[in-house]
Amino acid sequence: MAVTRRRPSGFTVALAVLGLLLLFVSVPEFGPVVRAARADGVGGAFTARELRCVSHPGHESCVWAGDFTSGDGRIRRRDVELYGSDRGTLAAGQATPAVDTGRETRVYGPDGSDEWLFTAPITLAGLAVLTVAARRLRRPRA
Repeated sequence: MAVTRRRPSGFTVALAVLGLLLLFVSVPEFGPVVRAARADGVGGAFTARELRCVSHPGHESCVWAGDFTSGDGRIRRRDVELYGSDRGTLAAGQATPAVDTGRETRVYGPDGSDEWLFTAPITLAGLAVLTVAARRLRRPRA
């Protein structure tokens, strides 16, 4: 008796798409968040210029935007955000140590960041969902 593969169900296809989507979102960010966690980059100073806030029901989220200048003055980046800053962290015109890890829109404090705590579980979830989908596809038809 030959074992034949069954046609994938809609649920299995949806699982595979979800797993791929989670990996598509998280994998490209893995390298940058590891560099950010280690504060691996060019050291310099961030000068706060503007407090940007978004209000949600019962919650406000703010971050300081400003300019980054490397310690040797060679790198100058305008309109970047300082990850982890909030309303009480800085004042307009105030400078603080920062690290440019190469992210397009943000720099980090010298202690790094904890962004990986969000990215790693998404990557693991994507792998887990794809594993479940693959097992469902490999089950032979009775």
